[in-house]
Amino acid sequence: MHKTVSALIGVAACFITNAHAQSIDWQKVDETLGRKPTVADDVHRYGFPRTDLTVTLDGVTIKPALALGGWLAFKPAHGGTMVMGDLVLLETEINPVMAKMITSGLEITAVHNHLLRASPATFYMHVAGHGDPIKLASAIRDALAESKTPLTVAAAGNPPSIDLDTAKLDQIIGVKGQGNGGVYQFNVKRRDPITENGMLLTPVGPMGVATAINFQPTGGGKAAITGDFVLTSHEVNPVIAALRTHGIEVTALHSHMLNEQPRLFFMHFWANDDAIKLAEGLRAAIDKTASTKS
Repeated sequence: MHKTVSALIGVAACFITNAHAQSIDWQKVDETLGRKPTVADDVHRYGFPRTDLTVTLDGVTIKPALALGGWLAFKPAHGGTMVMGDLVLLETEINPVMAKMITSGLEITAVHNHLLRASPATFYMHVAGHGDPIKLASAIRDALAESKTPLTVAAAGNPPSIDLDTAKLDQIIGVKGQGNGGVYQFNVKRRDPITENGMLLTPVGPMGVATAINFQPTGGGKAAITGDFVLTSHEVNPVIAALRTHGIEVTALHSHMLNEQPRLFFMHFWANDDAIKLAEGLRAAIDKTASTKS
């Protein structure tokens, strides 16, 4: 019954949002945010990587795509646009950015760490809002200006090669990964529909509700891994046990949203070891969740 109701909500929302999406001036949103989005279905996702930072963890210099990739996702919803996002901030930037967000009527839905022992320490501010997309974009840009987050996009160079057996990683994780800035990334979808304030959050990857797994090569077939599992309450401890059993550190457990259904928990992790061995450990953890496998 629950899945049927969710499906009906999704169909109704789809008709409404598709009609509204036609009237949004996305070019103006792009100009306001100073970058082009990745578009998937009706979601426009904008990346705000902290390319200005040099962050190291256990001797690994973290590429922005591994753990420093802030983002905002805009989706037509309820006669306006909803925005969800995750901003990467230094400790000193949290309060100035938060103050600007609050003044503009945006919601702060979480502030926390994803990593341990990183230098400098990075924090992650999850934000949400609803309304006119251009006003939302302007408010978020003004808030980000209180940090040193780059607001202009540097010219893209040649993407770094990924010195890993990516075909083997695809086989083990069970979905097809893709390269991004020298990092090999996976999005593993859950089988259950996820809603926020009655709005179906699709596509799940761009909306930040798919399990994200990132591999950054560290030489000799090794990789640093991080990301987050998207879990329901009964999955949390089985996944912790699976990760720990396979030598993968659990670095954070928390919420990202306020009104999602089902209630979700996000578990972040870290290791630097043989990439194939780590993939097998991650697969063992995924097997403890209601996730899809292609």
